[in-house]
Amino acid sequence: QVQLVESGGDLAQPGGSLRLSCAASGSFSSQHVMGWYRQAPGKLRELVATATSGGTTDYADSVKGRFTISRDNAKNTVYLQMNGLTPEDTAVYYCKFQDFILYAGREFWGQGTQVTVSS
Repeated sequence: QVQLVESGGDLAQPGGSLRLSCAASGSFSSQHVMGWYRQAPGKLRELVATATSGGTTDYADSVKGRFTISRDNAKNTVYLQMNGLTPEDTAVYYCKFQDFILYAGREFWGQGTQVTVSS
């Protein structure tokens, strides 16, 4: 099993910045993907950014140029640096983990961390 612990959600002002962290623990292979998704009230959960253990990253168009995903493989931790926040970024942010070797792509999710952007 894989356990995910997220942190960093908070209230931020428009134009501000926040950094989210997600630490993975448990048993998993070295080939996996970690990423961030978000869900705003009344909306479906959507991709924000992903990063493979090999370093390949992907971003939603809405966050390109503002958000940066990074990994510390030694700590099994993924980060999401969020700059230029807007009220539209307000959502619960979830960390997702997928291991295609040990778990055949099964998804593991964190508990979510609230990000609120408001003046």
